[in-house]
Amino acid sequence: MFGNILIWFVILSIVMMAGLGICRNSSMNAIRAVMTVCSSALLALAVWLCVWFLDLRAAGDTSEMLFTGSWMWYEPLNIHLAVGVDGISVLMLLLSAIIVFAGTFASWKINPLPKNFFLWFALLSTGVFGFFISIDIFTMFMFYEVALIPMYLLIGVWGTGRKEYSAMKLTLMLMGGSAFLMLGLLGIYWHSGPDGQLTWNILEISKNASIDPSWQRLLFCLTFVGFGVLGAMFPFHTWSPDGHACAPTAVSMLHAGVLMKLGGYGCFRIAIYLLPQAANELAWIFIILTGISIVYGAFSACVQTDLKYINAYSSVSHCGMVLFAILMLTQTAMTGAILQMLSHGLMTALFFALIGMIYGRTHTRDIRQMGGLMKIMPYLGVCYMIAGFASLGLPGLSGFVAEMTIFVGSFEHADMFHRCFVIAATCSIVITAVYILRVVGKLLLGPVQDDHHLSLTDATWFERFSTVTLILAIAGIGCFPNWINETIQHSFVPIIQSITQAAI
Repeated sequence: MFGNILIWFVILSIVMMAGLGICRNSSMNAIRAVMTVCSSALLALAVWLCVWFLDLRAAGDTSEMLFTGSWMWYEPLNIHLAVGVDGISVLMLLLSAIIVFAGTFASWKINPLPKNFFLWFALLSTGVFGFFISIDIFTMFMFYEVALIPMYLLIGVWGTGRKEYSAMKLTLMLMGGSAFLMLGLLGIYWHSGPDGQLTWNILEISKNASIDPSWQRLLFCLTFVGFGVLGAMFPFHTWSPDGHACAPTAVSMLHAGVLMKLGGYGCFRIAIYLLPQAANELAWIFIILTGISIVYGAFSACVQTDLKYINAYSSVSHCGMVLFAILMLTQTAMTGAILQMLSHGLMTALFFALIGMIYGRTHTRDIRQMGGLMKIMPYLGVCYMIAGFASLGLPGLSGFVAEMTIFVGSFEHADMFHRCFVIAATCSIVITAVYILRVVGKLLLGPVQDDHHLSLTDATWFERFSTVTLILAIAGIGCFPNWINETIQHSFVPIIQSITQAAI
């Protein structure tokens, strides 16, 4: 087991929690040392995995999953700790490691109870890494729940504003989605193999299962809604703005940057792949809902005055685009969905990091009370403009590559229904430009609104370290997207084959 590189993502996260456990709550230097060492090790491991994976693909290994391993966990129900990754999983692990690393430095001065905060943060990270390496759907669901549970305390204790209300709303809505998801996964399990040979393994289910179309329709709705709640799909999105607005900086970064990607990844890996016939038949229903998410989220961001709410509604729009592209069921659109998950994860983490840094200085998130910050804190101002330009799709940054791939891939459908929704989704680019340029103008340019802001300081070394990490990743995807395509191109082959065969 310990010889498998994937297991070490979970082991290092557990080591992080163990290291924090032996630190005293008052010993900030020890707590920071543990987080820095472990988050750096996770990032190095993710980079190593990515390079190793590309080397194996270049050497001609076209297996559906690499680095696979399986160990019996609970024999009566045939539950295994089964792991494996394809190109999509590798990129999600890399995204998670980058944001955990950046979030550590963004929370360098977290108070109160820094040890407890980072313990829950590490548990959340454990769930995320475990989810992306799992190919047993029961184990995947278990890690999914592990990732959700810490959110209540992280927001309820260390959040701001109506933190108790937001934490409870988030928890109840996501647990409601989990109930739908559990029913869907149980249904897949009970139809997972011939002759009563039931399994939770995704690869075995995809090869052996022959689920009746009527059951597929029900299970597709349950699983897509279950994961779609976490992906902020309309009308199940209402937990997201409140949760983001009240969460502490690093939690907002990990929540919007990675946790919401569990929803899109789950829809892709389970709902679409394992239930392809229902996906072909029912995708149009969810295209309508995700299309509403894209436009509604963008319009809602336009009328907000709180920086976190603006970014939260922007996340509803951008995450809606991920699910929208997945539902188009074309390889180009799905490639765009993966690029969008990476792009949004990085740029929204950068947004929330910068918002936290600005709020820590000005003690307000209301853009009407701020102005002229570019001359007071030029480094943070430039970083905010870079994040904004990535969000509105400036060429050379990750947002442009992702959105163009989604729209081109979605427009491959020749029928009027799909093309009308693609055009409507494309209009969100204009709306995004409106609220991004409005915020940049109000926040950074013009006269200073509060004379007290004139004495504020610019970013510290650890804040610069956090933001530079994210900016380099955003620019790297925007300028050199081809390596991502090389990483994920083999991942779509079995999924597209499954969808094509089900459509016949």
